[in-house]
Amino acid sequence: MKVVNTVAELRSLTLPWRTRAGLTAFVPTMGNLHAGHLKLVRHARAIAERVVVSIFVNPLQFGQNEDYSSYPVTRERDISLLADVDADLLFMPEVSEMYADSPGHTTHVVPPRRLSAILEGEFRPGHFDGVTTVVAKLFNMLQPDIAVFGEKDFQQLLIIRRMVSDLNMPIVIEAVETVREADGLAMSSRNNYLNAAERATAPQLYQTLLDVRDLLSGAEHVLAGIEQAAMEQLREAGFEPQYVSVRRSADLGIPNGDHGSSVVLAAAMLGRTRLIDNVKVSST
Repeated sequence: MKVVNTVAELRSLTLPWRTRAGLTAFVPTMGNLHAGHLKLVRHARAIAERVVVSIFVNPLQFGQNEDYSSYPVTRERDISLLADVDADLLFMPEVSEMYADSPGHTTHVVPPRRLSAILEGEFRPGHFDGVTTVVAKLFNMLQPDIAVFGEKDFQQLLIIRRMVSDLNMPIVIEAVETVREADGLAMSSRNNYLNAAERATAPQLYQTLLDVRDLLSGAEHVLAGIEQAAMEQLREAGFEPQYVSVRRSADLGIPNGDHGSSVVLAAAMLGRTRLIDNVKVSST
């Protein structure tokens, strides 16, 4: 696996690929890799001849009082893990390479507010502007055929799909199911922030989502009542919930009766750690 740090190096290595047969798949990450990231890379490896991974902690998607300065950086370990799963190329730029002037003075790619100002966007204003801006830049730098994202960040996945469609980017977005610990906790770099007691409590977030899903697939219930009951269930478990919301999985709109094509999304603080998760509601 080759490791490059500049756009010029990235392009010099990948430009010749476009004259060869086969697809290039891209997995953008912020590093501090875990089994969830590696599943994305393995999926990319299974569907494409060439796999590129990026590691870049993007300052634009962190708000005030968020953990940008303390976000864990584990570069040597990440390089070793990516080599083990047979990635071809790792792009690991500095902030100055990604934003020649400064992050605050770059052109922004702004997704539709009906998708980006709700749920995560309500509690992290501007977050998705930072996500779409950096992903659009990475797509332009590499010009992959396929990009692979995890379903744990479900709202982000929909927004990236919308950006690619709206801006006519010739890229297929592949989604990979959330990877979970044995007790159900969705894998996340931020799980490292949990102390032992919090880690023991954390799987209750997933269990609460499963409980909501089961209610929705049973007898008819008032949606708002289910969501509020789930919020209270999380409070009793020791969380500070920000939202539990049932939405249409296609566009994050409010379901109208039929919950079979819905997703239950949640975000909650556990101590100083913010956890998010989601589960799909089966139509059967």
